[in-house]
Amino acid sequence: MTRRTEWPDGSGRPERPDRPDSGAPSLSRAEQGPPPGPEEQARAICLRLLTGTPRTRKQLADALRTRGIPDDAAEEVLSRFEGVGLIDDAAFAEAWVESRHHSRGLARRALARELRTKGVDSALIDDAVGQLDADQEERTAQELVERKLRATRGLDREKRIRRLAGMLARKGYSEGLALRVVRRALEEEGEDPDLLEHHLPDL
Repeated sequence: MTRRTEWPDGSGRPERPDRPDSGAPSLSRAEQGPPPGPEEQARAICLRLLTGTPRTRKQLADALRTRGIPDDAAEEVLSRFEGVGLIDDAAFAEAWVESRHHSRGLARRALARELRTKGVDSALIDDAVGQLDADQEERTAQELVERKLRATRGLDREKRIRRLAGMLARKGYSEGLALRVVRRALEEEGEDPDLLEHHLPDL
């Protein structure tokens, strides 16, 4: 007796037996064709990794090496992709700097460190972080401190300074800039400048 089940549309379609479809022909290995060569595999891997997410040449090279693609095949495919613009480390670095500075408030030093870990060439890093000048960095540091200032109220003066300046230091801002921005924010809040001078910590 054939079992029946109710489908979402209310019909009672018969369930298929739990066995493979004996009517479907199976292809032999010869009929399926030869397995893909290393360059074809490398191309497929790179296209999959680049879908929706830009990556540097080094990131792709590392992925191909991890998957056992020979170096000569990987080099051939990566150079081809670079030639047609699918890999563009300069564009990657510029987009990374713009995105991470505006979304996370990272300074040039932190951005350069991140790009180095992704294998971007030093000259390209210098060009990319050069988009940010000292004035832009200071404005961003001020915005970061203003957002955190209220959360530090109630702490003693030195702890406030250390916490706010430490936050900026972790984002790559220099000690001098961090302390200057924090001091200015606290002065605007009503702190005595002379007292602040005696509570500036070493970061």
